[in-house]
Amino acid sequence: MANYPADLKYTKEHEWARVEGNRAHVGITTYAQEQLGDVVFVELPKVGAKVSQMQPFGVVESVKAVSDLFAPLSGEVVEVNAELVTKPELVNQDPYGKGWMLVVAVSSPEEAKTLLTAHQYEEFLAKGGH
Repeated sequence: MANYPADLKYTKEHEWARVEGNRAHVGITTYAQEQLGDVVFVELPKVGAKVSQMQPFGVVESVKAVSDLFAPLSGEVVEVNAELVTKPELVNQDPYGKGWMLVVAVSSPEEAKTLLTAHQYEEFLAKGGH
């Protein structure tokens, strides 16, 4: 369980959400950053933007690929990790800590029930999910 913290919720698109009350920190998983390779650029929405569950909210670019980022939960962006502008490598180095991407004021808390637990996410990966 070391790679996938148990207190987080996960999507099949390899994002995570740390839900605390009506706020959720969002980022990408260890698996995602390993598949991408070295992250060189992260494009995130501005504070105040609305995001919808399972809809793209930004882009992550690596030496291998450009990939959409999908919102695990709907709501309004209340904070963005500005440090990723100058240090996108934090996504690789610390995906669940300093590599977080944004904080969302969750508009539909019941959506969290549709996300995967760490155990379910690990099973999804073990079955070849990507």
